Amino acid sequence: MSKLKSDFLNVLHARGFIHQCSDEPGLDALAADGRVVAYVGYDCTAPSLHVGSLLSIMMLYWLQKTNAGKPIALMGGGTTRVGDPSGKDETRQLRTIAEIDANQESLKLVFARVLDFGDGKTDALMVDNAEWLEPLNYISFLRDVGRHFSVNRMLSMDSAKLRLDREQELSFIEFNYMLLQSYDYVELARRYGCNLQMGGSDQWGNIVTGIDLGRRMGTAHSLYALTCPLLTTASGAKMGKTAAGAIWLNEAQLSAYDYWQFWRNTEDADVGRFLKLFTLLPMDEIARLSVLAGAEINEAKKVLATEATALVHGRHKADAASETARKTFEQGTLAEDLPTIEVPLSDIANELGVLQAFVTAGLVKSNSEARRQLQGGALRVNDTAMSDEKAKLRSSDITADGIIKLSLGKKKHVLLRPV
Repeated sequence: MSKLKSDFLNVLHARGFIHQCSDEPGLDALAADGRVVAYVGYDCTAPSLHVGSLLSIMMLYWLQKTNAGKPIALMGGGTTRVGDPSGKDETRQLRTIAEIDANQESLKLVFARVLDFGDGKTDALMVDNAEWLEPLNYISFLRDVGRHFSVNRMLSMDSAKLRLDREQELSFIEFNYMLLQSYDYVELARRYGCNLQMGGSDQWGNIVTGIDLGRRMGTAHSLYALTCPLLTTASGAKMGKTAAGAIWLNEAQLSAYDYWQFWRNTEDADVGRFLKLFTLLPMDEIARLSVLAGAEINEAKKVLATEATALVHGRHKADAASETARKTFEQGTLAEDLPTIEVPLSDIANELGVLQAFVTAGLVKSNSEARRQLQGGALRVNDTAMSDEKAKLRSSDITADGIIKLSLGKKKHVLLRPV
């Protein structure tokens, strides 16, 4: 790799963000002059993004931090109405307009923590693609945009090809998604001078198709593509997914404590890599932490958990989660800041089943999963192992603090507070 001039691309390379770039020398020159206007698109399919999306958010962060240009967070108020087929084996469930709008408002929370928004040269923008997609006239869109697309090429794209190879349905509305994403790039180029689209490696085909559409439709400046890898853990698991579900970025979907625990439980082989990608620590400190081994690797994991949590939830909540874990695991005491679920006192008075209690607490997904965990000796109530799948919670289980502590294994705890 030839020597790069921009801090932006040097940082991304050093931290492991870059998978593919359409024209690295050209993009490097723009970044060195502070003339990059880059966007990443986020559809509003849920009220929170999950940790897999944090990779591209961090790319926007480093663009801003290195003064390479202006980041744009593009909210998919329009494209969410269609549904991205990428990486899906079946058609996405379509959301109502009200759901999409509510999700979009909720998604803004994490961006406000990571990026600085405003009117300055490197201040971030948040834009909704419904602004230009909703008013489109279908016939005009087909004539002006659709004529530049080859169906043969569209069918060869992974988002379509993988679905068809598996003989799974690809709806016509989903088939149009790549046209809309490409058109987003053209509109952002026209309206804001956008010259770079970033995203996960699975979006490479869609992004370069947008570059081609911009050329065909006469975009006045060069357009670039930059993708980050789709991360898996050292054991091959998809990043951001656990047995309990997605690792959400919003606290309403996942507590700051559970988010901290996710990072604390990182596999040893992933600690150094995740410190580079998901924290703001300087590289020399990351290098020091990355060589720790044996029992000392746990200290590096705690640093990773606290720094990653501070990025998304703020320093105060990160430190509180760290202290809660210390009290719970090192001192063996009950920390009041453990995740707490309120349940009707009448449920306890009526002898709530232990299996159902663990489902209610969100520690397992179903009674059958709770039963398997119980048979493996993993379920505890007030630190007492459960062995009877017909066991009930009773009023006598409520401690002097007014709670019942449920534990799944050694690291997952929830407090039930009867009210």
